[in-house]
Amino acid sequence: MAAQSPQQIDLPRDALSDVLPDSTLSLFTADDLAELVVLQRCCWVPEAVLNDMLDLPPLHETHNEVLAWATTSTTLVVRERGRLVAAVRGQVEGSDWHVGRLMVAPDLTGRGAGSHLLRLIESLAPPHVEQFILFTGARSERNIRMYQNAGYRLLPTPDPLPPNHISGAVHMVKPRL
Repeated sequence: MAAQSPQQIDLPRDALSDVLPDSTLSLFTADDLAELVVLQRCCWVPEAVLNDMLDLPPLHETHNEVLAWATTSTTLVVRERGRLVAAVRGQVEGSDWHVGRLMVAPDLTGRGAGSHLLRLIESLAPPHVEQFILFTGARSERNIRMYQNAGYRLLPTPDPLPPNHISGAVHMVKPRL
């Protein structure tokens, strides 16, 4: 299912103002593309090093590949004084809402922006969604802790790994309440 159209989403532009005072929240537009690609790489380099996974898709995607997922998902971006500093996407698959590419500029982490964005993207899931699913690096303890604090639990790693599973990643799930 495609992302909700912008006309169907009423975003609180100041939704992150308590953690990023000069920030504005909006839906992704093509004008955000170049900065989103840069932000994605800035955020995934430390994750790739931490998890010993330099072949992560966020480090190698072309502008067209990022544009494809950003426009077929519900993708939120956050700007602070004009600079794109955070983003997240949500995508419906059956009765699941897949949360992905949650990113906050490295110099702004630890302020709660990621937790706020996670709650926002969950709130945009269509009514029929029964659970939220995401994945992160197995060694990304800070990410795992944030997701667990938000109600997610780790899923067992399947054996054998399914074709689209990124080796070294853990999947997490949260029921919709």
